[in-house]
Amino acid sequence: MVQAILDEHKIAYKSIELGEVELKSAITTEQRNQLGISLLQSGHELMADKKAVLIERIKSALIFLVRDADQHPKMKHSDYLVQKLDYDYTYLANLFSEVTGVTIEHFIIAHKIERVKELLLYDELNLTQIAESLNYSSVGHLSSQFKKVTGLTPTYYKQLKHKKRTILEDVGIM
Repeated sequence: MVQAILDEHKIAYKSIELGEVELKSAITTEQRNQLGISLLQSGHELMADKKAVLIERIKSALIFLVRDADQHPKMKHSDYLVQKLDYDYTYLANLFSEVTGVTIEHFIIAHKIERVKELLLYDELNLTQIAESLNYSSVGHLSSQFKKVTGLTPTYYKQLKHKKRTILEDVGIM
């Protein structure tokens, strides 16, 4: 959708990733205003505030870290964020908590639990495999965290007929 809007406005871009677009060159104020209107009409938002942009970059990085956890074995999320965003972790953690009202840790846990729900729905992996793929120290740790967040055991959740998942944009934010 974002790519189509950029093309429609004849705005050249280098890359489009989750929540971020890198333009090839600067755009005029008029182009920026028109782009902002088009994005709003499509349910997206043009963010100008540097802190808001950084928060979105943190969220995107964390979502990718959780989604591809098996590709980042035993990597601490603090190290990953510092490496990915090139900011001091304490600054990122404080900013994230201040703006979103939740800690980075809480955000990660919420996303991991949503990923567990997703994997349980697919029914392709058992709980041990899910725990390993998400870098949990044990099935017991995954199960206790799952129960703490959802109020259900993973096994009971898997048996539910109406499995409810949270919209990705709403995960971890109160």
